[in-house]
Amino acid sequence: MALPSPKLELCPGLTIGYRTPLAATESSIELGKGTHFLLARNGRGKTTLLRTIARSLRPLKGKIIREGVMQYLPENLTFDGELNARTIFKALIPGPRLAEAIELAESIELDLRKNFGHLSTGNRRKTSLIVAEFSPDPQTPGILLLDEPFSGLDAFAREKFEQRWTQGRGNILRLVSCHPDYDSMPMPSALVIESGHLRHLQQAGQTWQALKSRLN
Repeated sequence: MALPSPKLELCPGLTIGYRTPLAATESSIELGKGTHFLLARNGRGKTTLLRTIARSLRPLKGKIIREGVMQYLPENLTFDGELNARTIFKALIPGPRLAEAIELAESIELDLRKNFGHLSTGNRRKTSLIVAEFSPDPQTPGILLLDEPFSGLDAFAREKFEQRWTQGRGNILRLVSCHPDYDSMPMPSALVIESGHLRHLQQAGQTWQALKSRLN
């Protein structure tokens, strides 16, 4: 029997914001398994949308349909500063996935013995990203919301995570808010907030270069 797939639907008329609207959908936007990018200029609603999907904020109008176990990785997630990365992984990542998580950590030069409180910003980010990637049950549909996951990461580590996402491992829908730093970054599926409208742009071979001119 085929496993159920994760799904996220932003219904028509969904409006996000705090006291005043930041962005709204005109038609239904449905996302499925795989990686989808969330693009907008600063202050236009990226984090607000992620927090609304994660149920940390209520939408001003409309509704969101979620099918899958939700995880939200904010930009400033921290762990106990006295714990090292290996201990954090053992506590939060299921045993069958631990070896693969440690292998990835070693490949991106994360010091597993150093306490989290003594890690650089980039290595703290690596730790939280690995936990987010490997803690879900791969047999269970999951929705992973990542807010600026590349902030503080070196190019090699970023490419490692991008490769993993491209390979489509796990039964995961990822929605990734980011500021790309190279034009050729593949983005075949992207949510774009432009002029207060939230739109889904989907095309094979689509890159950041083709999308960045839409941000205003």
